[in-house]
Amino acid sequence: MLWETFKLAFQAILRNPMRSFLTVLGVVIGVAAVIAMVTIGNGSTAQVTADVETFGANRLMLSPGQGRMGPGSGSDSVQPFAQSDVDKIVDQLSSIEIAVPTSTSQLVAVYGNENYQTSVTGTNSGYLVVAEWTLSAGRSFTESDETGKAVCILGATVVEELFGNADPLGEDIRLENISCEVIGVLEAKGASTFGTDQDDLVLIPFKTYARRISGSADVSMISLSMRDGVSTDRAVNDVTMLMREIRRIDPGEEDDFTVNTMEQLSSMLTGISDVLTGLLSAVAAVSLLVGGIGIMNIMLVSVTERTREIGIRMAVGAQASQVLLQFLVEAIVLSVLGGAIGIALGMGLAAVGAILLDIPFIPDPGIIALAFAFSAAVGIVFGYFPARAAARLDPIEALRH
Repeated sequence: MLWETFKLAFQAILRNPMRSFLTVLGVVIGVAAVIAMVTIGNGSTAQVTADVETFGANRLMLSPGQGRMGPGSGSDSVQPFAQSDVDKIVDQLSSIEIAVPTSTSQLVAVYGNENYQTSVTGTNSGYLVVAEWTLSAGRSFTESDETGKAVCILGATVVEELFGNADPLGEDIRLENISCEVIGVLEAKGASTFGTDQDDLVLIPFKTYARRISGSADVSMISLSMRDGVSTDRAVNDVTMLMREIRRIDPGEEDDFTVNTMEQLSSMLTGISDVLTGLLSAVAAVSLLVGGIGIMNIMLVSVTERTREIGIRMAVGAQASQVLLQFLVEAIVLSVLGGAIGIALGMGLAAVGAILLDIPFIPDPGIIALAFAFSAAVGIVFGYFPARAAARLDPIEALRH
């Protein structure tokens, strides 16, 4: 009887293929949207984690003020750092391997007839280690360069804007009023998590920057690299205690500086990504309920259209439970079919989205199984009421219909 019930259900569905397709369309859209959103969200989270690692996995960023991150984040009302602070961190903290000063300004770089506004950062050779940046050509700063020589290392974007396909090594470019020799080119990193171009920069020795660009030895930010095997918590605590001592902050007073870690940045960005994915998935899941209502509506119409057929079945001995099972199976088959199509469509949309957004394609088997199970549940819940209505028909009244 069960096999006959499935046969009758499929025959009823195929009798009106267009109506059947429109009936499951809500389930298809709901399942596809949920799977696509979650898969793209997983890819975005993985991409964010990978992008954050390009800043330096063991990197800490020490900036003046509270709650700020990045070069130039300090304000005039906050006491800036000094080169002596950098030296004390390296000399006194065993948890820190490298500490480098950084200060940044937006300047126009000029070469020949070409000019390009870029970010000019004063730092030293340790910056390449802290930021895990390699050179595609040339060399890094030497001790001689860091005494105040006018030399610079260019990012890939600056090279492309000023030199095109020409070799920049050994050439002189002008940064506002100073001329500096190009001694190196950084390996391209591409866009950051925040959408900014990481290759749009020029590095010059910190003393050169202080003397000839900013006119001040103030340090806007200190980039730190932890030693291998040192926990982030220990490094942050060490830096915090030392800076409170250096800046003479009394017990109970708030810090006038901030220590940011890559873990905090990654956690913040992935948290935002997870919230957005959850909200979009919840909105998409609503269409599953709408699809269920559509199935119930069409099944009620089907009961009305097939009232005489139901009466004939009952007249020849069919029980109410068998009639209920027939219509319930039809509803379940429709929702499961919609779920299967939705899974295929959702995976396809997620794959296309991953390509367009340039993120990893990371499907979640748990979400796929959950979406499919939910689609089947929709068929059971919303198909039960029309099926019960059919099973409760009076055979004599049904035959008169």
